[in-house]
Amino acid sequence: MPKERRGIHLIAELARVSIGTVDRALHGRPGINDSTRQRILQIARQVGYTPNLAARALSAAKATTRIGVCVPREIHFFYDQLWSGILEEARQVAHLGIELVNRPIQILGEGDTDAFKELVRSGVQAIILTAGNPQALRPLINDAEENGIRVLCVSTDAPDSRRSCVVCVEPRTNGCLAGELMGKLVPPVSKVAIIAGMLRAEDHRKKADGFMETFPRHCVGGRITKVIEGHEDESETFQKTIELLRRVPKLAGIYVNTVNCLPVCRALGACGLAGKVKLIATDLFAEMAPHLQKGTITASIYQQPHRQGQEAVRLLADHLLNEVALPPKIHFSPGIVMASNLHLFRELRLPEDKLEI
Repeated sequence: MPKERRGIHLIAELARVSIGTVDRALHGRPGINDSTRQRILQIARQVGYTPNLAARALSAAKATTRIGVCVPREIHFFYDQLWSGILEEARQVAHLGIELVNRPIQILGEGDTDAFKELVRSGVQAIILTAGNPQALRPLINDAEENGIRVLCVSTDAPDSRRSCVVCVEPRTNGCLAGELMGKLVPPVSKVAIIAGMLRAEDHRKKADGFMETFPRHCVGGRITKVIEGHEDESETFQKTIELLRRVPKLAGIYVNTVNCLPVCRALGACGLAGKVKLIATDLFAEMAPHLQKGTITASIYQQPHRQGQEAVRLLADHLLNEVALPPKIHFSPGIVMASNLHLFRELRLPEDKLEI
Protein backbone atom coordinates (compact mmCIF):
# COMPACT_ATOMS: atom_id res chain seq x y z
CA MET A 1 0.00 0.00 0.00
CA PRO A 2 1.38 3.47 -0.80
CA LYS A 3 2.35 5.51 2.23
CA GLU A 4 -0.30 8.06 3.21
CA ARG A 5 0.84 11.65 2.77
CA ARG A 6 0.49 13.92 5.78
CA GLY A 7 1.54 17.39 6.90
CA ILE A 8 3.88 19.28 4.61
CA HIS A 9 4.21 16.25 2.32
CA LEU A 10 0.46 16.32 1.66
CA ILE A 11 0.49 20.08 1.13
CA ALA A 12 3.42 19.78 -1.31
CA GLU A 13 1.57 17.07 -3.25
CA LEU A 14 -1.67 19.07 -3.46
CA ALA A 15 0.11 22.31 -4.39
CA ARG A 16 2.46 20.49 -6.80
CA VAL A 17 5.52 22.15 -5.30
CA SER A 18 8.56 20.96 -3.34
CA ILE A 19 8.54 20.52 0.43
CA GLY A 20 11.18 23.24 0.61
CA THR A 21 8.73 25.65 -1.06
CA VAL A 22 6.01 24.62 1.40
CA ASP A 23 8.40 25.25 4.27
CA ARG A 24 9.16 28.76 2.98
CA ALA A 25 5.48 29.59 2.68
CA LEU A 26 4.53 28.27 6.13
CA HIS A 27 7.36 30.05 7.91
CA GLY A 28 7.44 33.33 6.00
CA ARG A 29 10.85 32.74 4.43
CA PRO A 30 11.98 34.33 1.14
CA GLY A 31 12.44 32.44 -2.10
CA ILE A 32 8.89 32.11 -3.47
CA ASN A 33 6.46 34.55 -5.05
CA ASP A 34 3.42 35.81 -3.16
CA SER A 35 0.79 34.01 -5.26
CA THR A 36 2.46 30.65 -4.60
CA ARG A 37 2.75 31.46 -0.90
CA GLN A 38 -0.96 32.31 -0.64
CA ARG A 39 -1.97 29.16 -2.51
CA ILE A 40 0.08 27.00 -0.15
CA LEU A 41 -1.31 28.73 2.94
CA GLN A 42 -4.86 28.20 1.66
CA ILE A 43 -4.22 24.48 1.13
CA ALA A 44 -2.67 24.24 4.60
CA ARG A 45 -5.84 25.73 6.10
CA GLN A 46 -8.03 23.39 4.08
CA VAL A 47 -6.21 20.26 5.29
CA GLY A 48 -6.12 21.55 8.87
CA TYR A 49 -2.31 21.60 9.07
CA THR A 50 -0.71 22.73 12.32
CA PRO A 51 3.07 22.46 12.77
CA ASN A 52 4.31 19.83 15.23
CA LEU A 53 6.87 21.87 17.18
CA ALA A 54 8.18 18.90 19.15
CA ALA A 55 8.78 16.86 16.00
CA ARG A 56 10.45 19.84 14.35
CA ALA A 57 12.82 20.31 17.25
CA LEU A 58 13.67 16.61 17.28
CA SER A 59 14.33 16.64 13.54
CA ALA A 60 16.61 19.66 13.84
CA ALA A 61 18.53 18.05 16.69
CA LYS A 62 19.15 14.77 14.89
CA ALA A 63 19.88 14.85 11.19
CA THR A 64 18.99 11.68 9.31
CA THR A 65 19.86 12.56 5.71
CA ARG A 66 23.42 13.47 4.80
CA ILE A 67 24.50 15.20 1.59
CA GLY A 68 28.19 15.30 0.73
CA VAL A 69 29.64 18.41 -0.90
CA CYS A 70 32.87 18.49 -2.91
CA VAL A 71 33.59 21.86 -4.51
CA PRO A 72 36.95 23.66 -4.84
CA ARG A 73 38.22 26.42 -2.57
CA GLU A 74 40.01 28.14 -5.44
CA ILE A 75 39.16 30.25 -7.23
CA HIS A 76 37.18 31.45 -4.23
CA PHE A 77 35.57 34.35 -6.16
CA PHE A 78 33.26 31.84 -7.83
CA TYR A 79 33.19 28.93 -5.41
CA ASP A 80 32.47 31.03 -2.32
CA GLN A 81 29.30 32.18 -4.07
CA LEU A 82 28.42 28.60 -5.04
CA TRP A 83 29.03 27.45 -1.46
CA SER A 84 26.95 30.30 0.00
CA GLY A 85 24.00 29.15 -2.11
CA ILE A 86 24.47 25.55 -0.96
CA LEU A 87 24.73 26.60 2.68
CA GLU A 88 21.78 29.01 2.54
CA GLU A 89 19.47 26.35 1.15
CA ALA A 90 20.79 23.73 3.59
CA ARG A 91 19.77 26.01 6.46
CA GLN A 92 16.26 26.20 5.05
CA VAL A 93 15.85 22.41 5.14
CA ALA A 94 17.93 21.61 8.23
CA HIS A 95 14.84 21.11 10.37
CA LEU A 96 13.77 18.37 7.93
CA GLY A 97 16.86 16.35 8.86
CA ILE A 98 19.32 17.44 6.14
CA GLU A 99 22.99 17.62 7.12
CA LEU A 100 25.91 18.67 4.90
CA VAL A 101 29.20 16.78 4.93
CA ASN A 102 31.75 19.11 3.32
CA ARG A 103 34.94 17.76 1.74
CA PRO A 104 36.31 20.65 -0.31
CA ILE A 105 39.36 20.37 -2.54
CA GLN A 106 41.93 23.11 -2.97
CA ILE A 107 42.01 23.37 -6.78
CA LEU A 108 39.56 22.28 -9.47
CA GLY A 109 40.48 18.81 -10.73
CA GLU A 110 43.06 18.07 -8.02
CA GLY A 111 42.20 15.66 -5.22
CA ASP A 112 38.54 15.30 -6.15
CA THR A 113 38.74 11.51 -6.53
CA ASP A 114 40.08 11.09 -2.97
CA ALA A 115 37.48 13.51 -1.59
CA PHE A 116 34.72 11.65 -3.45
CA LYS A 117 35.87 8.29 -2.04
CA GLU A 118 35.93 9.76 1.46
CA LEU A 119 32.36 11.02 1.11
CA VAL A 120 31.19 7.60 -0.06
CA ARG A 121 32.89 5.95 2.93
CA SER A 122 31.26 8.46 5.29
CA GLY A 123 27.82 7.09 4.45
CA VAL A 124 26.22 10.04 2.66
CA GLN A 125 23.01 9.51 0.68
CA ALA A 126 23.94 11.98 -2.09
CA ILE A 127 26.89 14.04 -3.30
CA ILE A 128 27.08 17.52 -4.82
CA LEU A 129 30.19 17.52 -7.00
CA THR A 130 32.15 19.96 -9.14
CA ALA A 131 33.69 17.51 -11.59
CA GLY A 132 37.02 19.04 -12.58
CA ASN A 133 38.46 15.65 -13.49
CA PRO A 134 35.51 13.89 -15.15
CA GLN A 135 37.38 10.95 -16.66
CA ALA A 136 38.94 9.87 -13.36
CA LEU A 137 35.66 10.48 -11.52
CA ARG A 138 33.49 8.53 -13.95
CA PRO A 139 33.97 5.01 -12.46
CA LEU A 140 33.58 6.40 -8.93
CA ILE A 141 30.35 8.18 -9.85
CA ASN A 142 29.02 5.06 -11.57
CA ASP A 143 29.78 2.89 -8.54
CA ALA A 144 28.15 5.39 -6.20
CA GLU A 145 24.99 5.54 -8.30
CA GLU A 146 24.88 1.76 -8.49
CA ASN A 147 24.96 1.68 -4.68
CA GLY A 148 22.11 4.20 -4.33
CA ILE A 149 24.18 7.35 -3.72
CA ARG A 150 22.81 10.07 -5.97
CA VAL A 151 25.46 12.28 -7.60
CA LEU A 152 24.55 15.80 -8.71
CA CYS A 153 27.18 17.73 -10.66
CA VAL A 154 27.19 21.49 -10.23
CA SER A 155 28.98 24.15 -12.31
CA THR A 156 30.80 21.59 -14.48
CA ASP A 157 29.63 18.17 -15.62
CA ALA A 158 30.78 14.56 -15.92
CA PRO A 159 28.58 13.79 -18.94
CA ASP A 160 29.95 10.33 -19.71
CA SER A 161 29.14 9.08 -16.20
CA ARG A 162 25.82 7.87 -14.83
CA ARG A 163 25.41 10.89 -12.55
CA SER A 164 21.79 11.66 -11.75
CA CYS A 165 21.69 15.38 -12.55
CA VAL A 166 23.73 18.44 -13.50
CA VAL A 167 22.99 22.05 -12.48
CA CYS A 168 24.89 24.69 -14.44
CA VAL A 169 24.76 27.37 -17.08
CA GLU A 170 25.04 25.33 -20.28
CA PRO A 171 28.70 25.98 -21.13
CA ARG A 172 28.46 25.97 -24.91
CA THR A 173 25.69 28.59 -24.73
CA ASN A 174 27.91 30.62 -22.42
CA GLY A 175 30.73 30.55 -24.95
CA CYS A 176 28.38 31.30 -27.85
CA LEU A 177 27.03 34.37 -26.05
CA ALA A 178 30.56 35.62 -25.42
CA GLY A 179 31.51 34.94 -29.06
CA GLU A 180 28.51 36.84 -30.42
CA LEU A 181 29.13 39.77 -28.08
CA MET A 182 32.83 39.93 -28.94
CA GLY A 183 32.02 39.77 -32.65
CA LYS A 184 29.86 42.86 -32.30
CA LEU A 185 32.39 44.76 -30.18
CA VAL A 186 35.50 44.47 -32.36
CA PRO A 187 35.95 45.60 -35.99
CA PRO A 188 36.09 43.19 -38.95
CA VAL A 189 39.23 41.10 -39.47
CA SER A 190 40.06 41.26 -35.76
CA LYS A 191 42.30 38.85 -33.90
CA VAL A 192 41.09 37.63 -30.51
CA ALA A 193 42.19 35.01 -27.97
CA ILE A 194 40.65 32.72 -25.36
CA ILE A 195 42.08 32.24 -21.88
CA ALA A 196 40.61 29.11 -20.27
CA GLY A 197 41.27 27.31 -17.03
CA MET A 198 41.89 23.75 -18.18
CA LEU A 199 40.41 22.23 -21.32
CA ARG A 200 39.97 18.79 -19.74
CA ALA A 201 37.18 20.32 -17.64
CA GLU A 202 33.88 19.95 -19.51
CA ASP A 203 32.78 23.47 -18.64
CA HIS A 204 35.95 25.18 -19.89
CA ARG A 205 36.24 23.12 -23.08
CA LYS A 206 32.64 23.64 -24.18
CA LYS A 207 32.80 27.39 -23.52
CA ALA A 208 35.87 27.60 -25.73
CA ASP A 209 34.14 25.53 -28.42
CA GLY A 210 31.06 27.76 -28.35
CA PHE A 211 33.16 30.93 -28.64
CA MET A 212 35.25 29.56 -31.52
CA GLU A 213 32.11 28.51 -33.38
CA THR A 214 30.21 31.77 -32.91
CA PHE A 215 32.79 34.58 -33.05
CA PRO A 216 33.62 34.27 -36.80
CA ARG A 217 29.91 34.46 -37.64
CA HIS A 218 29.64 37.92 -36.09
CA CYS A 219 33.04 39.34 -37.02
CA VAL A 220 33.74 39.27 -40.75
CA GLY A 221 37.24 37.90 -41.27
CA GLY A 222 37.79 37.60 -37.53
CA ARG A 223 39.87 34.75 -36.14
CA ILE A 224 40.95 33.25 -32.84
CA THR A 225 44.74 33.37 -32.69
CA LYS A 226 45.32 31.45 -29.45
CA VAL A 227 43.58 29.32 -26.82
CA ILE A 228 45.57 29.47 -23.57
CA GLU A 229 45.18 27.31 -20.47
CA GLY A 230 45.86 29.26 -17.28
CA HIS A 231 45.01 26.33 -14.95
CA GLU A 232 43.22 28.77 -12.58
CA ASP A 233 46.65 29.99 -11.45
CA GLU A 234 46.98 33.79 -11.21
CA SER A 235 50.74 33.91 -11.77
CA GLU A 236 50.64 31.52 -14.73
CA THR A 237 47.72 33.38 -16.29
CA PHE A 238 49.45 36.76 -15.87
CA GLN A 239 52.67 35.57 -17.50
CA LYS A 240 50.86 33.85 -20.38
CA THR A 241 48.75 36.97 -21.01
CA ILE A 242 51.84 39.18 -21.10
CA GLU A 243 53.43 36.80 -23.60
CA LEU A 244 50.23 36.77 -25.70
CA LEU A 245 50.08 40.58 -25.85
CA ARG A 246 53.72 40.78 -26.92
CA ARG A 247 53.34 38.15 -29.63
CA VAL A 248 50.07 39.52 -31.00
CA PRO A 249 50.49 43.32 -30.79
CA LYS A 250 47.24 44.05 -32.63
CA LEU A 251 45.07 41.75 -30.50
CA ALA A 252 41.54 43.18 -30.42
CA GLY A 253 39.88 41.07 -27.73
CA ILE A 254 40.28 38.43 -25.02
CA TYR A 255 37.62 36.07 -23.66
CA VAL A 256 38.40 34.69 -20.19
CA ASN A 257 36.05 31.74 -19.79
CA THR A 258 36.64 31.24 -16.05
CA VAL A 259 36.43 33.64 -13.14
CA ASN A 260 40.25 34.12 -13.20
CA CYS A 261 40.19 37.52 -14.92
CA LEU A 262 42.16 39.69 -12.46
CA PRO A 263 45.62 38.64 -13.71
CA VAL A 264 44.46 39.40 -17.26
CA CYS A 265 43.38 42.87 -16.13
CA ARG A 266 46.80 43.40 -14.54
CA ALA A 267 48.57 42.24 -17.69
CA LEU A 268 46.55 44.62 -19.87
CA GLY A 269 47.39 47.46 -17.49
CA ALA A 270 51.10 46.59 -17.46
CA CYS A 271 51.16 46.71 -21.28
CA GLY A 272 49.18 49.96 -21.48
CA LEU A 273 46.26 48.19 -23.16
CA ALA A 274 43.55 48.47 -20.48
CA GLY A 275 40.34 49.53 -22.21
CA LYS A 276 41.92 49.16 -25.65
CA VAL A 277 41.68 45.37 -25.87
CA LYS A 278 38.07 44.29 -25.40
CA LEU A 279 37.93 41.93 -22.44
CA ILE A 280 34.94 39.65 -21.85
CA ALA A 281 35.15 37.94 -18.47
CA THR A 282 33.04 35.34 -16.66
CA ASP A 283 30.86 35.84 -13.56
CA LEU A 284 31.16 38.63 -11.02
CA PHE A 285 32.79 39.37 -7.69
CA ALA A 286 33.49 42.56 -5.77
CA GLU A 287 37.09 42.94 -6.95
CA MET A 288 35.91 43.04 -10.58
CA ALA A 289 33.79 46.16 -10.05
CA PRO A 290 36.57 48.78 -10.52
CA HIS A 291 37.72 47.09 -13.73
CA LEU A 292 34.17 47.14 -15.13
CA GLN A 293 33.70 50.76 -14.12
CA LYS A 294 37.01 51.82 -15.71
CA GLY A 295 36.34 49.82 -18.86
CA THR A 296 39.21 47.34 -18.52
CA ILE A 297 36.52 44.64 -18.49
CA THR A 298 33.99 45.37 -21.23
CA ALA A 299 31.43 42.78 -20.08
CA SER A 300 31.12 39.57 -18.11
CA ILE A 301 29.00 36.47 -18.71
CA TYR A 302 27.07 35.82 -15.50
CA GLN A 303 26.47 32.20 -14.38
CA GLN A 304 24.42 32.67 -11.18
CA PRO A 305 26.69 30.58 -8.88
CA HIS A 306 24.67 31.30 -5.73
CA ARG A 307 21.48 30.10 -7.40
CA GLN A 308 23.26 27.02 -8.76
CA GLY A 309 24.19 26.05 -5.19
CA GLN A 310 20.64 26.63 -3.94
CA GLU A 311 19.10 24.57 -6.72
CA ALA A 312 21.47 21.65 -6.14
CA VAL A 313 20.38 21.32 -2.50
CA ARG A 314 16.69 21.85 -3.32
CA LEU A 315 16.70 19.06 -5.89
CA LEU A 316 18.45 16.56 -3.63
CA ALA A 317 16.32 17.43 -0.60
CA ASP A 318 13.13 16.89 -2.60
CA HIS A 319 14.47 13.65 -3.99
CA LEU A 320 15.71 12.20 -0.70
CA LEU A 321 12.85 13.36 1.51
CA ASN A 322 9.90 13.41 -0.87
CA GLU A 323 10.91 10.89 -3.57
CA VAL A 324 10.75 13.53 -6.31
CA ALA A 325 12.57 12.30 -9.41
CA LEU A 326 15.79 14.13 -10.27
CA PRO A 327 15.80 15.77 -13.72
CA PRO A 328 18.83 14.86 -15.87
CA LYS A 329 19.82 18.53 -16.13
CA ILE A 330 18.93 22.03 -14.99
CA HIS A 331 20.45 24.70 -17.23
CA PHE A 332 20.28 28.36 -16.22
CA SER A 333 20.39 31.11 -18.82
CA PRO A 334 23.62 33.16 -18.82
CA GLY A 335 23.35 36.91 -18.42
CA ILE A 336 25.55 39.86 -19.33
CA VAL A 337 27.05 42.19 -16.70
CA MET A 338 28.27 45.62 -17.78
CA ALA A 339 29.07 48.82 -15.93
CA SER A 340 25.50 50.10 -16.28
CA ASN A 341 23.84 47.15 -14.49
CA LEU A 342 26.70 46.27 -12.15
CA HIS A 343 24.91 47.59 -9.06
CA LEU A 344 22.08 45.06 -9.41
CA PHE A 345 24.10 41.96 -8.59
CA ARG A 346 24.42 40.34 -5.17
CA GLU A 347 28.05 39.37 -5.82
CA LEU A 348 29.18 42.92 -5.13
CA ARG A 349 28.67 42.09 -1.47
CA LEU A 350 31.61 40.09 -0.17
CA PRO A 351 30.51 36.49 0.59
CA GLU A 352 29.46 35.94 4.16
CA ASP A 353 29.88 32.16 4.20
CA LYS A 354 33.35 30.72 3.67
CA LEU A 355 34.14 27.11 2.95
CA GLU A 356 34.50 25.11 6.13
CA ILE A 357 35.57 21.54 6.74
